[in-house]
Amino acid sequence: MSMWRIPLADVEVDEQDIEAVLDCLRSGWLTMGPRVAGFEEALSSYLGGGHVAATSSGTASLHLALLAAGVGHGDEVLVPALTFVASASTVRHVGAQPVLCDIRGPQDLNIDPQDAARRITPRTKAVIAVHFFGYPADLAALRELCDTHGLILIEDCAEAIGATVEEGPRKAGTVGDLAAFSLFSKSQLCVGEGGMVVTRDEGLDRRVRLLRSHGLTSGTWDRHRGHDPAYDVIDIGMNYRMDEPRAALGLSRLARLDEDIAARREIVRSYREQLGGLPGVEIPWGDQEVQASSHFAFAIMVRDRGARDRLRVQLADAGVQSTWYPALHRFTEYRTFTPPDGLPLASEAAERHCALPLAASMGEEEVRIVTEAVRSALNWAG
Repeated sequence: MSMWRIPLADVEVDEQDIEAVLDCLRSGWLTMGPRVAGFEEALSSYLGGGHVAATSSGTASLHLALLAAGVGHGDEVLVPALTFVASASTVRHVGAQPVLCDIRGPQDLNIDPQDAARRITPRTKAVIAVHFFGYPADLAALRELCDTHGLILIEDCAEAIGATVEEGPRKAGTVGDLAAFSLFSKSQLCVGEGGMVVTRDEGLDRRVRLLRSHGLTSGTWDRHRGHDPAYDVIDIGMNYRMDEPRAALGLSRLARLDEDIAARREIVRSYREQLGGLPGVEIPWGDQEVQASSHFAFAIMVRDRGARDRLRVQLADAGVQSTWYPALHRFTEYRTFTPPDGLPLASEAAERHCALPLAASMGEEEVRIVTEAVRSALNWAG
C-alpha cells in the first residue's frame, strides 16, 4: 500500500480488527449506537476515569471543547506556534483570537509556560497545551498559570494518547479542564478518522454531547430503544458524531494500545542510541521524557533548513519517508498572527527538525536502514 521502503507510519489491521468491523456491519446499526457507548466507556477506563465523548475527528473534538468551555467572540486563546494548524483554526471557528506562543527550545518543542504567561491579557480565556509528538507539555506549570489567572486549560492530545504526566502518574488528557484526542490514521490508536473529548466535569460533558449532535436532547439509539419517543433542539450544534464501525475498530485496537506504545518506545530508544552524538544532530527531550511519551513521531534537529531539506531529499532517494511541521505563523493565513518578537525558538525548531518513520511494527532492520540513510545524507550535506 506504500511507495516507500520505510513509510512514515504503518497501520496494521489484523484479523481481530477486521472481524470487529464486519460484526458491526452485519448488525445493521452503523452510527452512534452500542459500540460507540462501549468505546467511550473503555476509553474512560483506560484514561483512569472521566467522561469521554467520541467524535468524528480530532479537529471536531477541539472545536467542541472550546465551545463547551464558552470560548467565543472577543476572547483570546494561547496556542503554541509549533503545532498542527487545527490547534489554532478551531479557536478562530468559535470567533476567538489565537495568540501564538513560543516553545521552550530545541530540547523541548512544547509551549513555554513563561512565554505564555507574558502574553496573557484581560481578553485571555484559555490555554491550549499541545503535547507535541506525544511528549507531554509542562502541565503542572500550565495548570498553575491557568488557576492563577482564572483561565481554562485545554489539552490537545491529538498526538499523545497513552502518554503519562508526572502527577500520579496520570494519563495525558486528565489534567486540563477539557482534552481533545485524535484517532487519525497516524495516531497511536487509529481508526482512520475520529476523536474524543475528555473532561471530569459533568456539565462540560453534557454540553459536548449536546453540541456534537445538532443540539438534540436525545440520540437515535435512545429513540430506537424506546427510551425517548421525541426530542427537542435546544442549541445550535453540529454533526460531529462517531460512527459504529470506527468505534468497533477502536475497541479492537485499544486492547493492544499499551503494547504498541511500548514497541514505539523501544524503537525511539534504538534511534537515540544510533543517532545520539552524531555530529550535526540534536535529539529533543531526554530519557525521562522518552518514558512518559507515547511517541507519535521521532524528531531530530539538524543545523538549519538547508541541511534539513537536503536530508529529506536523501532520505527519499533511499526510500525513507519523512516530514516536518511548519510554524503556524509561516502559513499565509497566519502571518498576521506573528507577534513582534517573531517567536524565535518555534521558528528555528520548525526550520531545523525532521520527523523520521515510527510505527509499532518497525523492527531493528528498519531502524538500521533509516539511521544509515540519515548518516549518509548528513555526510553528503557536509
